[in-house]
Amino acid sequence: MSFQAPITIAQAIENIEQNRYLLPAIQREFEWTDESIEWLFDSIMQDYPISSFLFWRVEGQTKNEYKFYRFLKEYREYFKTHNEEMDTNGLHDFTAVLDGQQRLTSIYIGLKGSYAYKKPRVRWKDNEDNIPTRKLYLNILEPQKDSEDGSLYEFRFLTNKQYASHPEKWFKVGDIMNLANAFEFNKFLDNKGYKDSQFTYETLAKLHEKIHTTFSINYFLEKEQSLDKALNIFIRINSGGEPLSFSDLIMSIAIANWTVKDARKEIYGLVDEVRDEGFSITKDFILKTFLYLHSKDIKFKVSNFSSDNAIVFEKHWEDIRNSILSAFQLVKRFGYFDSTLTSKNALIPIIYYMYHRGDSQKIVSTKQYEADRKIIKKWLNLALVSRVFGGQADTVLMSIRSVFTTKLEAEKIKSTITQFPAKEIVLKLKGTTKEMTLNEEYIENLLLTQKDDNLAFSLLALLYPNLDYQNGVFHKDHVHPISQFKKENLQTKGIDINEHELYLDAYSNNSILNLQMLDANENMSKQDRSLKEWVEHESKKQGISIQKMCETHLIPENCLEFTDFPQFIEEREVLLKTKLKAIF
Repeated sequence: MSFQAPITIAQAIENIEQNRYLLPAIQREFEWTDESIEWLFDSIMQDYPISSFLFWRVEGQTKNEYKFYRFLKEYREYFKTHNEEMDTNGLHDFTAVLDGQQRLTSIYIGLKGSYAYKKPRVRWKDNEDNIPTRKLYLNILEPQKDSEDGSLYEFRFLTNKQYASHPEKWFKVGDIMNLANAFEFNKFLDNKGYKDSQFTYETLAKLHEKIHTTFSINYFLEKEQSLDKALNIFIRINSGGEPLSFSDLIMSIAIANWTVKDARKEIYGLVDEVRDEGFSITKDFILKTFLYLHSKDIKFKVSNFSSDNAIVFEKHWEDIRNSILSAFQLVKRFGYFDSTLTSKNALIPIIYYMYHRGDSQKIVSTKQYEADRKIIKKWLNLALVSRVFGGQADTVLMSIRSVFTTKLEAEKIKSTITQFPAKEIVLKLKGTTKEMTLNEEYIENLLLTQKDDNLAFSLLALLYPNLDYQNGVFHKDHVHPISQFKKENLQTKGIDINEHELYLDAYSNNSILNLQMLDANENMSKQDRSLKEWVEHESKKQGISIQKMCETHLIPENCLEFTDFPQFIEEREVLLKTKLKAIF
């Protein structure tokens, strides 16, 4: 490995465009923000060093023994983040970037591509209204003012509309690539009248210099064709500090050792499939799950993931993939979505069970597994409410896995587990700091959970287990309408002023104590009706007694009036505590 003569940014971009620079499959995907790219360009303009790069010269047969990818050019948040695989058959020798991918991709996007990210408070929809395409521009009228990060030049990713509102202010940075020739560059400045402003003239001259004449890309070049050495170099230079996590290193080992499938494509493809089900996961979750299924130690350490592990990973990939996807499909049927599934780690034991059961897709939907689904659902709700995965998740996961391995040993004749061992897991954790049988004080605190807390769904799902979460949409509804808890309303209804504090306290009116789970249609019909009026209306509509209506909704029957709210809170707390104690 030797240090080479530096090159210009323009030369590096041309090499990317001509596929003379490619990315090895061990590289993680691009993840810089728009602000990071803007800051990088300001650093270039201010002559700050942008660190050296490490390249690997790929020659001869090596080109066909490994997977390589093109640089990402048009980034679209959430929807276009994957690099395109490059067919290297017939391709001339090229250079693979081992260190510096994020920086080079950022420069490439800024000069040749685009960066699209979602506007705030809109849905994730792949269109220009929600995720508009943005190009990188430079403010050529004035320097950056009052910058906290030391930026001097204002680089911004702008939409066409944003640019059009102040075209005299902004210069599209990519246009500098078409002005390599000094004569043509000066002619352009004259035609535009840019030399009339000293700041504009100096700024564009500096941009031209930094892109076309300054040799700012300093790099080391490795020429040896050994894949193992390239991987070792990659791991060594990225094993310390921020650049790569251990999961990135594990990923690189998988990519280097899978022989039939493309590990990168398969793993990121599963991330996308789970996203399509409404849940966000990363490759880390998939790698952690594999370690849970096949490794004695599940910690993210390179020593826990050898080339032999990687071969096992590929061999069992389809079953692993199906089990992970099925687990997310299952909890979606339970009514969960990304924000209410407060711990993804809680799914790993369920995935373990599905994997060893061998019927992951059938467990999701067939009548044969209906009883099993109820057990899994109740256990998941308990796990989330008791927060057993809140800290030291690896320790908890290992304890739970020991339950499964004991069951597998006991049922080794069948080589499977015939039912999800929820009771055994609860017993295993009993007496630890992560036990799922909770004391009265903890339950009392749970009942103060606020409506918008992500834990509220799991708690209400425990209290209302018989609702058809699979086929319906359910809302967290205030039993006494929240609109009634206003000071002027309390005065109108003649509520004793000494009780105002209780009525207006969020721990009373906005907590589980005043919440229930209602079908969306039922909730819409309820609207702002008083509790007494709603109970009488619904019981008559459904042809049931008021007593039955109140039992179903866990409502104390003898205090339905709003003026009875202090008694309602007291009696409902007893009702809910009794039910939760029975569950725990």
